[in-house]
Amino acid sequence: MSNDQLHRKCDKPLGLPELIAIAVGGMVGGGIFTVLGISVSMIGVYTPVAIFLGGLIAALAAYSYVKLGVYYKDDGATYSFFKKTFPDSSFAASLIGWWVVFGYISTLALYSYTFASYAISGFSFSDNEWLRKLVAGGIILIFVLVNIWSVKGMGKIEDLLVYTKLVILAIISFVLIDNSQTSLPVLWKEQSETGLFSILIVASITFVAYEGFQLVIHAIKEMETPEKNIPRAIYSAIFLTLFIYIAISLGAILAIPFEQIIENQEYALASGTHGLLGNWGTDLVILGALLATSSAISGTLFGASRLMTVIAKDGFMPLFITKQKSGIPVNAIIIMGVSAFVLILAGSLKLILEFGSVTFLLVSLLMAYANLKIYKKTNSSRIISILALVGLSFGTLLILYYEAYAQMEQLVFIVVIYLILTLAAYLYTNNRVPRNE
Repeated sequence: MSNDQLHRKCDKPLGLPELIAIAVGGMVGGGIFTVLGISVSMIGVYTPVAIFLGGLIAALAAYSYVKLGVYYKDDGATYSFFKKTFPDSSFAASLIGWWVVFGYISTLALYSYTFASYAISGFSFSDNEWLRKLVAGGIILIFVLVNIWSVKGMGKIEDLLVYTKLVILAIISFVLIDNSQTSLPVLWKEQSETGLFSILIVASITFVAYEGFQLVIHAIKEMETPEKNIPRAIYSAIFLTLFIYIAISLGAILAIPFEQIIENQEYALASGTHGLLGNWGTDLVILGALLATSSAISGTLFGASRLMTVIAKDGFMPLFITKQKSGIPVNAIIIMGVSAFVLILAGSLKLILEFGSVTFLLVSLLMAYANLKIYKKTNSSRIISILALVGLSFGTLLILYYEAYAQMEQLVFIVVIYLILTLAAYLYTNNRVPRNE
């Protein structure tokens, strides 16, 4: 390696550990703490199976992102990949951009709200809704300032948060499994009537818990050797996340009564460990939840703000979003934080989260389609590309079926949000003033 190449490499603040941390941080946020209760209420002992299948779907989705990311090397990721693959579809690219950004804002709001819920859970004022929302706004503000402060500083903090939380979550999993109150054969015998269709539906719902691996691609301008580090970071992060999710869900169903998990869905792990180990077990779970949500907030702000900047430069969002300071998209980071806090104040986070679930599946499906279209250029396997397209299509249909069958009000809400975003994308497409830099 020449001195010039070495110098350029050293100028990149994000290495493989930081990239894995960003991806894991984006995935292991509020996901396992909220999905667990829903899964157990629907399929009980088969929850780890559904989580495993959700991970396989995520890996299929990741295949297209990795191939397109290495080929295009564009930090606009989902938006830019579609725009470049289908250059005559400006409105569609704009629409995807608005969908993905709002999806990130909704998950940012959820992570912050979950952080606040756990942060005050041990106090007498834990039921104070407005205090919870103010704490959520406070943690957003902290990570807005961290992301504005320094890319390298954000990366090192993300390293600390993510790798510490992985150790804590692994300890929680071991403690739960070591304190098992039953066995899998006993649980299987008690719940033999659960069908494959129900497991597949939960797998599609669980898919949202893997949202975040694509945040790595938004950091392409700040990373070393993207052609190597994009696939390494994304696949490593999915594997780590899948391992942690399965271990925690397995420990939970073996150690905590199903009734308790279902009754206390948001605090299932905390309440369960308190019954087994007392206050120190609860404190450990709370610490794990705070670290998990903190790293997810930071990683989401980092990646989504860069996506907003790319879209705005193309004229599909307000141009003032493009303002940067030392390469950091200050305005985009601030807008992400403010928008998430507004959603928290407005409430209905569960509804907004369902929008994020559907959006993540839809855009992943579109990425699989884009990769299949140019599979020779991206050096992709046509068989894997088709398998990804089929798997994601099936997952999308399943989650829409579930929404229509079990939560029609949420489906209506999602449709309304899509209509609003479609109108915004249409107006900016027809009146775009791209900023060429």
